[in-house]
Amino acid sequence: MIPSVNNTGSRTIGLLTYLYETGKYEDHTDPHLVASFDGMSPDPGRDPNATLKDLQQLLDQPVMALPEHKRPAKHVWHTSVRATADDRILSDEEWGEIARRIVAATGIDPGGGQPGCRWAAVRHADDHIHIVATLVCEDGSRPDDFRSGKRAQAECRLIEKELGLHQVAPGDGTAAQRPTSAERHKAERQGRERTAREELRETVRRAVAGATSEEEFFDRLAAAGLLIRKRHAPSGDLLGYKVALPDDRNAQDEPVFYPGARLAPDLSLPRIRERWSADSHTPDTAPRQSAPGGPASARRRTASAAWEAVLVVEHGDDAVAAAYIAAAGEILDALAKTSAAHTRRELREAAWAFERASRSHVKARRGHDQALRQAARDLVHSGPALGRGEDGATTAMAIDMLFFLITAAIHWHAKKGHAQQAAAAHQAAEHLRAAYQAAAAQPLGALYQRGRRLNRPLQQRQTAVLREALPELAEQILAEPGWYALAATLADAESAGHDPAVLLTEAAGRRELESAESVSDVLVWRLRRAAGLPADTTDMALGDHPADRGTHRAKRSEQGRSGSRSRRQ
Repeated sequence: MIPSVNNTGSRTIGLLTYLYETGKYEDHTDPHLVASFDGMSPDPGRDPNATLKDLQQLLDQPVMALPEHKRPAKHVWHTSVRATADDRILSDEEWGEIARRIVAATGIDPGGGQPGCRWAAVRHADDHIHIVATLVCEDGSRPDDFRSGKRAQAECRLIEKELGLHQVAPGDGTAAQRPTSAERHKAERQGRERTAREELRETVRRAVAGATSEEEFFDRLAAAGLLIRKRHAPSGDLLGYKVALPDDRNAQDEPVFYPGARLAPDLSLPRIRERWSADSHTPDTAPRQSAPGGPASARRRTASAAWEAVLVVEHGDDAVAAAYIAAAGEILDALAKTSAAHTRRELREAAWAFERASRSHVKARRGHDQALRQAARDLVHSGPALGRGEDGATTAMAIDMLFFLITAAIHWHAKKGHAQQAAAAHQAAEHLRAAYQAAAAQPLGALYQRGRRLNRPLQQRQTAVLREALPELAEQILAEPGWYALAATLADAESAGHDPAVLLTEAAGRRELESAESVSDVLVWRLRRAAGLPADTTDMALGDHPADRGTHRAKRSEQGRSGSRSRRQ
């Protein structure tokens, strides 16, 4: 159950008009009162003789009773209380009791003989109510509504337990500001998938990913098509910025600008500068073009950076771990921005979900995360991946490594009691699973076919290597469909001059494998990255690879022996 408190309104009639309006909004059906301060306030939704003006005048009466100079300019308190999607539909009586508990907990109408404000609770949809109050008590005093938002949150946690509803993870004040009802309805009217605030937050996060200077950051914002306003001090120093979508306008046909801090706490200019200042000792000499080797090389470097970051998050100092987790968000944003069509949606959703997990009250110590931020920069400057060949295979390799980094973030947040962040990271991990399946299907399928074509002695040798190196996991891996892809990879590593048993031991020993759906898949990417093997072999004909040539030599030798036997016979 999610309360959203706003106490900055000035027109009670305007808010009531919105709540009782049924023609403009799809979820506004049968608006009616479920509770009020006196239990018998006029209900314009159910009583044909009652009007919105009647209800407004009743609620505003204590305000209007004050001398005009003592009336608060912002006297309207408003909160919505929304059930989650998997909650049952509550009755009017249950919603009425919830409303009474919320106004008591927040100090709007505390009860017990204490002076309270006038309020009314309106239900116009199955899953939520709105509570309207006027911030002057019956005796003319102001209510004690300090921190009413946090008090409403705490009361909702108790209500959830008592009514057997979904228990929402408590917030810690580090979440981005939720879109308002007006913003949501505006997005619906305009046919937007997300509100303007949310679209801007995603675009700004992508612009920040891997950026190393104000110039680069603002160039990226402009390239994304955003309108930008900068705020300068009298000295000329840049103090902050605002952004707007060109087609998001108010009633006066003016662009609606949002300051960075209103999009997310870590998108204010001072917070963004913290990332750059930590990198100030490294000159910004990277060219504005694809990184050496293009998208595939950038993804390989991302996989390596993510691989090393897991150990830091698992065992490092909290401030350093927090920096790595924040930088992981930059990696996801950059990967989503440059991903191929068949992985783009899931990677975008993963980045969107992980945004909540990238912030906590543990202050990140920037600078140590430079390898991850450089990887994000490489992804952006290398450009979009086509999703074929090495691009597609190295995307799967990068996602596989990132999955374990995000899993480490889940565990870290859980240990710190960061419930919302852990839940968000878990959601991101699920989207990464789906993106991985899309990216890995073709390259792993090619490796699987090559593994199936290995001659029997070579297959037996790789099986023996597996049992020697990983005796506890060997039978599980041999039973997995991905074993043949791993067998082909072991043969490739051996042909390239590596000891496959050593590679296997190192790959399995340095990081956990319990969260992997397929251990063999994980080991394929770890081995191919560590041994510098091609990530994709789809376009290789049989015989192009050293291991395949070994297979052909064995076949020719066997054919020669068979021919000799035939001639002798």
